[in-house]
Amino acid sequence: MSDAAIRSNAPIEGYPYDREALRAELRTLAQVPGVAKRDPILTVDRIERRFGGMTAVNVAHLEVPRGAITALIGPNGAGKTTFFNLITGFDQPSNAQKLIGGGDAKWSFNGKDLRRTGASQAARAGMVRTFQLTKALSRMTVLENMLIGANNQPGENIFVGLIPPLWQARERENVERAKELLTRFKLDAKSKDMAGDLSGGQKKLLEMARALMSNPAMIMLDEPMAGVNPALTQSLLDHIQALRDEGTTVLFVEHDMHMVRHISDWVVVMAQGEVIAEGLPEEVMTSQAVVDAYLGAHHDKDLGDDDAINTGFMRAIATEIADEIEEETR
Repeated sequence: MSDAAIRSNAPIEGYPYDREALRAELRTLAQVPGVAKRDPILTVDRIERRFGGMTAVNVAHLEVPRGAITALIGPNGAGKTTFFNLITGFDQPSNAQKLIGGGDAKWSFNGKDLRRTGASQAARAGMVRTFQLTKALSRMTVLENMLIGANNQPGENIFVGLIPPLWQARERENVERAKELLTRFKLDAKSKDMAGDLSGGQKKLLEMARALMSNPAMIMLDEPMAGVNPALTQSLLDHIQALRDEGTTVLFVEHDMHMVRHISDWVVVMAQGEVIAEGLPEEVMTSQAVVDAYLGAHHDKDLGDDDAINTGFMRAIATEIADEIEEETR
């Protein structure tokens, strides 16, 4: 077996592979924003992002439990994607620490301070992400897209690259790893196709597979189900659960409340840039603060019920409000 395969399959010391035991532990926690976890993989303190006079993100404290599938939910404009951008180095907090002075924002991943870390350094630390709009490089093949995601490539060094024996072995490992992942995600038949020729759902799968090339400790998925053909939905769900079972912590943003309820171990809710609730899916979905944030105080539905909302919830809300108004005017 290659070194790459060994790295991806070796048990991770301290990782909670027993999901039922992890859930039992989470059930003992207080269901309140900012609750402390026994072994958080990500810890965020006092992170803010302002655009002019508008505060997009204002998270006082948040801990993401290691080994859990954590959903980050909230209405449109709640600040979820901006929060992702901040902690992965694609954006900087308004209260970021400067070389001299500055703010008090801080966050750490796996015990490493990431306050002055860019996106590439965050990825090397083991925290990778996908995007709402897929970032596949359309004019490169599917396999070439995969190889871009590999880390520690000696051939990227301008001097080492001139001496093939110094990087060829690693290149072969990367190709082997890429082909294994493409087979797993059922994209192996597309390996020589241009990435731009893939369907929307296939591009989502490619982006997730490419993120795994670096064997991350945590993968952050921004609306993985958005625009995906229903035929691929179950496949994506299976992949997400398999990632957790194999040793990768998952944090994802999603609007599909059925998916959130059925797949998540822990749920964090944002509204107007702040964390307003967190807890077990079955508890959070019935929280009045969460229901109000989504639907307004006139609604009292469980967000995870089949009769409640799904990805088309805004249209359903508008219809029900119109019905209520018509009834009141009779």
